Amino acid sequence: MGQALLKEVPKLKEWPHFSGEGEYDHMEFIRGIDMIKEDFELPDRFLTARFNTLFTKSAHRWYIKLRQAHGHQSWTWWKTQIINKWANDAWRFKVETAFESAKFNADKDKALPWFCQQKDRLTALYPDMSEFMIHRKILRQCGGDLEHAVKSRTTEQSSAEDIINILEEVTTRTKIGSSRVNLKTRFNTPWKDSVDKTPKKILIILSINLQIHLHLTDKQENELSSLLYDHRGAFASDKEPLGEIIGHEVDIILNIERPYPPLLRIPAYPENTKSREALEIHIKELFYLGVIRRVGHNEELETTTPVIVAWHNGKSRMVGDFRALNTYTVPDRYPIPKIQISLTQISQAVYITTMDALKGFHQNVVKPRERKYLRIIVHCGV
Repeated sequence: MGQALLKEVPKLKEWPHFSGEGEYDHMEFIRGIDMIKEDFELPDRFLTARFNTLFTKSAHRWYIKLRQAHGHQSWTWWKTQIINKWANDAWRFKVETAFESAKFNADKDKALPWFCQQKDRLTALYPDMSEFMIHRKILRQCGGDLEHAVKSRTTEQSSAEDIINILEEVTTRTKIGSSRVNLKTRFNTPWKDSVDKTPKKILIILSINLQIHLHLTDKQENELSSLLYDHRGAFASDKEPLGEIIGHEVDIILNIERPYPPLLRIPAYPENTKSREALEIHIKELFYLGVIRRVGHNEELETTTPVIVAWHNGKSRMVGDFRALNTYTVPDRYPIPKIQISLTQISQAVYITTMDALKGFHQNVVKPRERKYLRIIVHCGV
């Protein structure tokens, strides 16, 4: 070790320390020591001589016992002991629980510290997981609408800094990610001290993230809120991330009889590693949204449809190859409304409302007895 490098070695208080308590990250400690050893070409004796200070609390007591039992050992030996001791099931459960319980709330959480803490947890649990998968797992903790808003603005190559900036922008400029609006205080006027002791009717909107234009009068706001509340089943909520089309169910009628041809029982298409990772993300998302479920081993399985992963501008999309099913399905003859007629009908409207449907295709309700025809098959099952 050169004298010039020795003079540049950081002071001991600037070295990483390890306590082995709380939400510790033993791998971060190991990486920190490895970096110092490499940067300043330090011998093992120089490193291990400082462990009596670098280990604190529970980790210090553990270090003393091992040092007394085994004496001086190399840094490689100590790394193995640290991993064997501290990367246990109890630690993994503690970190996993902390990650799962830390849902993002725009009202109380700041994007930067929340995202960084969640990333540190995942990096400690899964050191070999790709950046893309880590970022996707973190965004799932944001909830349906906010997760979709951020993911639609990012690509597979987006860095953590890009995602944090987008998360901050979305939560700052919109109400997505904040607590659900409760209009109780907005329409509740004090009545205890008034002459009329009869409580006024109070309109309370639940499960609707409502934003009302400032130009509307109080009466118009009340009417709009009441209308939205009457149709609240069509909107997403914390318990139901997707809405659904009311009054219509998709009916699938095949033009053939059993046994069905092999074209309706196609196995899963082969995918490369990148597409498989993306496919697993889409499957988990649809499972979370309640769109799909895993088919049991004892269930009837007469038709399977493979899926492909389509890529565009770095973004992936899962597409079901329903060409064979369409061939053997009786076509729907329901006429599609003409755009010109629809525009003419709304030409006299006072207000025109536009709504964006999250995964609108999946908001079509399929009759329960017909869902067996829409079973998709992927590398991880049906």
